Amino acid sequence: SGIESQKERVVTEEEWLQKWEMGNIGFHKEQKHPLLQKYLDVLLNGRSGLRIFFPLCGKAVEMKWLADMGHSVVGVEVSEQAVKEFFSDHNLPYCEEPVPEISGAKIFQSTSGNISLYCCSIYDLSSSIVGKFDGVWDRGALVAVNPRDRQRYVTLMINLVEKNSSYLLVTVSYDPNKHRGPPFYVPESEIKSLFG
Repeated sequence: SGIESQKERVVTEEEWLQKWEMGNIGFHKEQKHPLLQKYLDVLLNGRSGLRIFFPLCGKAVEMKWLADMGHSVVGVEVSEQAVKEFFSDHNLPYCEEPVPEISGAKIFQSTSGNISLYCCSIYDLSSSIVGKFDGVWDRGALVAVNPRDRQRYVTLMINLVEKNSSYLLVTVSYDPNKHRGPPFYVPESEIKSLFG
């Protein structure tokens, strides 16, 4: 079946970097995601000044939008090009430093201090490095990780969130026999078993 063939599919870090280099980034949206706008109240839950995590952030425009509301945004992205494009697209000055705990990793931080983007593999992160989060906007991250890595990804995400956090997750529904992914098909039953 399509789901079974997808389970074996592996997209390498190099392939993701190549997508950015070639401009093959159909997954990037120039406008704020309508579902984040619709469910923003669920994410914020009446709270202000939250720490919000963007896994596999790319150059998501929502990061600046939420930072402009007074939230602290942290993202992780393997492509340095994507991270630098985020700052240049929004004319945001930033500084760049190595992350001592992660070999080869860098952190790009807006000079205002409320946007911090880690350039490394998401699996190199831990709560001891990035802290814990009040909210997560997962638009295209769970569906982008290799199916064999889903449990590892979800375990990490659960370890990165505070007890009373909100987690918004966007998936895509389609016939997995017609598309090999990514984005991968993650049925609701699997989401429930992964997150508990």
